[in-house]
Amino acid sequence: QVQLVESGGGLVTAGGSLRLSCATSGVGVDTLGMGWFRQAPGKAREFVAAISWNGDSTNYAGSVKGRFIISRDNAKKTVFLVMNSLKPEDTAVYYCAASRWLSPVSFSPFNYWGQGTQVTVSS
Repeated sequence: QVQLVESGGGLVTAGGSLRLSCATSGVGVDTLGMGWFRQAPGKAREFVAAISWNGDSTNYAGSVKGRFIISRDNAKKTVFLVMNSLKPEDTAVYYCAASRWLSPVSFSPFNYWGQGTQVTVSS
């Protein structure tokens, strides 16, 4: 089975940066595409970013493109999301997820999910 555990969330002021980590485990986890999603209070879950199984390709939601960077270290079985120039509207619970698609995009099915980590951006 696949297990995903997020960490690195917290409180940051507007304009600051934060790095989220997703520790992965399970058979075949290194051959899965990965993504980050977020859900703000009272709003639907939103796609943030995705990365291919080998890290060679990425894609981002328009709202975060140029500010956020997704990456992965398969030797350490960890996926990262570096968030720069944070805005109060980025406040949400952030989830990592895994897809059977080797190079997932926003509409790909994601089959495994972590528990989430809270990110709060103050003004």
